[in-house]
Amino acid sequence: MTGRRLGRTRVRVSSLGFGAAPLGNLYTPLDDDQARATVDAAWDAGVRYYDTAPHYGLGLSERRLGAALAQRPRSEYTVSTKVGRLLAPHPAPTGSDLAAGGFAVPDTLIRRPDFSRDGVLRSLDSSLTRLGLDRVDIVYVHDPDDHLDAAVDQALPALVDLRDQGVIGAVGVGTNTVAPLLRVVAEADVDTVMTAGRWTLIDRTARPLLEACARRGVSVIAAAPFNSGLLSRPRPADDAFFDYGPASGAVLSRARRLADVCVRHGTVLPHAAVRFPLRDPVVTGVVAGFRAPHEVMTAARWAGEELPDALWPDLDAAARAPEEKGR
Repeated sequence: MTGRRLGRTRVRVSSLGFGAAPLGNLYTPLDDDQARATVDAAWDAGVRYYDTAPHYGLGLSERRLGAALAQRPRSEYTVSTKVGRLLAPHPAPTGSDLAAGGFAVPDTLIRRPDFSRDGVLRSLDSSLTRLGLDRVDIVYVHDPDDHLDAAVDQALPALVDLRDQGVIGAVGVGTNTVAPLLRVVAEADVDTVMTAGRWTLIDRTARPLLEACARRGVSVIAAAPFNSGLLSRPRPADDAFFDYGPASGAVLSRARRLADVCVRHGTVLPHAAVRFPLRDPVVTGVVAGFRAPHEVMTAARWAGEELPDALWPDLDAAARAPEEKGR
């Protein structure tokens, strides 16, 4: 997949990025062999951007990703990780992180928010150890919604210093909400933002963010294009999830309208879901999570196959809520 340059930096990412949260046993366990096979399949399909975080499986995702990439030429791939949560020994483990963090791993560690300069440096140093790397290309401040002042005043300046020293290649912020990213783009010297689930076929609430990024020369990485699985099948199921919870009847109805449009145009809903974010020039790449080789191989094919121009206006109309159509 064609490498795209991130903002004004020299960092390049493939149009499809590998979201490594599933490598941390997101919701259900994944064994080491399947984790390795999934990363190998991504590489063979041309994916060259891999995104992880300490949060994902209390470090398990970083360890597995680093092991899977260890024999690959370092100059040929881009890795991003995140700061803002330090991992510390758990004073009273319960046995599982599922209830607290959503990962099927032992909760021998606990996440402690830390957006200070020292916290950023400590977090990055620990991530490099788990990844087995001497550098990462992109560092995002992770979910700073409740700590935005500290992120803007402390964490981001620390990362900017590292970028200016050549220690990292690019600085960003990643969240599931739009408002913090709008402030970051307006006030901080960032190269990219990662918006998860807010610039998709069915949720386009990041439109003001894309416009702000275009004005400032900031790249957007659109994560979670399937919206927690809602758009991952040709026909959304009754028990489909949206935004980390069960999809409402109204959301299911809209998703099925989108699916029907795709069928009329000779394609399937997940193909359109992968391609949609890439249509905007400010979006540098799409990042999706994968737990099996066939998932990443199929998504890579979709990312590389354009869809008919006539499809998009029909999808735009189907994505609008009924009350919006009457305006």
